[in-house]
Amino acid sequence: MNFIKNIFKSIKKESSGIPFFRATSLEIKKLLCGIGESEIRNDKLIITDYPFEPSVVYPQRIISAKEIDAINVDFGVCKIYVEGDIVFVSAEKKGELKTFAERNKIELVPHSWNWDWILEPYLDTEFDNEHFEQLLLRLQENGIEKAEVNELRNEVGKQMYKYNFDTILWEWTSLGLYDVLSAMREKYNKEKFKDFYKRAVEIERRGVK
Repeated sequence: MNFIKNIFKSIKKESSGIPFFRATSLEIKKLLCGIGESEIRNDKLIITDYPFEPSVVYPQRIISAKEIDAINVDFGVCKIYVEGDIVFVSAEKKGELKTFAERNKIELVPHSWNWDWILEPYLDTEFDNEHFEQLLLRLQENGIEKAEVNELRNEVGKQMYKYNFDTILWEWTSLGLYDVLSAMREKYNKEKFKDFYKRAVEIERRGVK
């Protein structure tokens, strides 16, 4: 049954004009870059093999609890807010991170949905126009106007299709900051990605206390 379902999906993607199986094996490897490794100690986090070069933890760093502004463990990969940046930690560490935050009196903040909402057109799911209009209203509440949303989608759209469908990821529930950084990391050179990374993190942090 899964085999038949996958064939149906491939036909659906080709007929809808979405790029499908057009990335090389090297491109796919770069797109699926992972988030490195993390170790949670009593009052510090040890990050190694981090893939995003503009990050404050690239390629490795020890972060003390007192340096951390906030932590999010609500949804998807965990996020560490530090020095104006956002650092990703595996969702498998959610329980440990929550205990770490409570032990070190670090604020736990809600998940930012900014990039999740911006990237909804590239999910393996169909939505109606009313749904997208509601998303625009929510983004406006966080200071992201329709014109900016359109500009961002124009910038990342083709690459997000490649990321979600050429890799056979076929994510249908949510794509977020980590996903768009992974996708654009493969497309841009070092300088362009540095600029995009800074803009992407700033957008994600809008509306976060």
